[in-house]
Amino acid sequence: MDALRERIAAELVAARERSHLLTALEDRDLTTQVSPLMSPLVWDLAHVGNYEELWLLRVAGGVEPLRPEIDGLYDAFEHPRASRPSLPLLPPDEARAYIGTVRSMVLDSLKDLREDRLFLYEMVIQHEHQHDETMLATHQLRKEPSGLTDRPADDPTPGPPFPPETFIPGGPFEMGTDDPEAYDNERPAHVVDVPPFFIDTVPVSNADYMAFIEDGGYARAEWWDPRGWAWRCEKDANAPAFWFREGVWLRRRFGDVEPVPPDQAVQHVSWYEADAYARWAGRRLPTEAEWEKAARWDESAQRSRRYPWGDIYTPERANLGQRRLQPSKTGSFSSGASPAGVRQLLGDVWEWTATDFHGYPGFQVKPYKEYSQVFFGPDYKVLRGGSWATDPAAARGTFRNWDYPIRRQIFAGFRCARSV
Repeated sequence: MDALRERIAAELVAARERSHLLTALEDRDLTTQVSPLMSPLVWDLAHVGNYEELWLLRVAGGVEPLRPEIDGLYDAFEHPRASRPSLPLLPPDEARAYIGTVRSMVLDSLKDLREDRLFLYEMVIQHEHQHDETMLATHQLRKEPSGLTDRPADDPTPGPPFPPETFIPGGPFEMGTDDPEAYDNERPAHVVDVPPFFIDTVPVSNADYMAFIEDGGYARAEWWDPRGWAWRCEKDANAPAFWFREGVWLRRRFGDVEPVPPDQAVQHVSWYEADAYARWAGRRLPTEAEWEKAARWDESAQRSRRYPWGDIYTPERANLGQRRLQPSKTGSFSSGASPAGVRQLLGDVWEWTATDFHGYPGFQVKPYKEYSQVFFGPDYKVLRGGSWATDPAAARGTFRNWDYPIRRQIFAGFRCARSV
């Protein structure tokens, strides 16, 4: 149990260090809302502490609320993001003091850690990392340089040549998980029979997407879902978010302008854009079940893995955890390929799928319906695999993300599939 306490404490500290890194700004930058799509950064900072207090001090520890008067301010369902700047939010110094007090009490509570409360600690760690990724998206929307330091490219060599697409045999496989660390929407494990299909070996690259643009992809309604075409016309979209052209394609990345790297996975595209590209290419987006089978199923062993490469997380096999501030070259991390040989299924970019967000057969709420259940339905599309900004704590092969099909500020790309 001592080793478990030490691990949980270390993961709590690592998440908080990341949060502080992403909020090491002047007060005016923390309190300014850069887009109605995002909260002011100071809201996210206090929210992670309020969430931690709720679940680890009040629910798990039976402690009386520290600041009950602020609960409503940091309830994500009570106040939409666009309205949060008008709330009487804690100023940055007070927010830091509050979350510091909560964290000190939580670390002290680990001496009484019980296994039946472990899920709540894991949930809080994942929650903070998820908000850290959200804060990175806020930084990307800011016009000013972020101050974040990008590491030099350390992409491993692609390894042996790989085919443009990979065949996935048809048949049943185990989808989902009964892992105690998993969120309710990943549960339970269940068998799904998937017909044979082909899937792209790597995500669609910037160069691939440029070909779509150059062929008039944004000007031809026949490639677009009717709702997507209406969105494209309303927004006058003609390229991924943050791209613009001055002789060559450029992009704004965390306040800096640079040429678009042709050999990276395309990111900041909506589901509608991904769907239009797939139609233009004579293909389609994979279903969520197809994506997961390509990522986890070991045909020879007849079982699903936790990660594409195995059951133990290995940092060298994927671009995760903000190790870099951008995707890797397509074809990288050959050692992280799935049993079928599909690469970069975890990290680099979230990947849009064709599937609406819903619960699996036998779904049960855990620990609260607002995490998953209230979002079920046709309004949201599922994304899989995590991005370069996603912490490994939330990058299992079963982890499910979801968003509106118009969203582009998230670090999302895609790969294509086709039926046999």
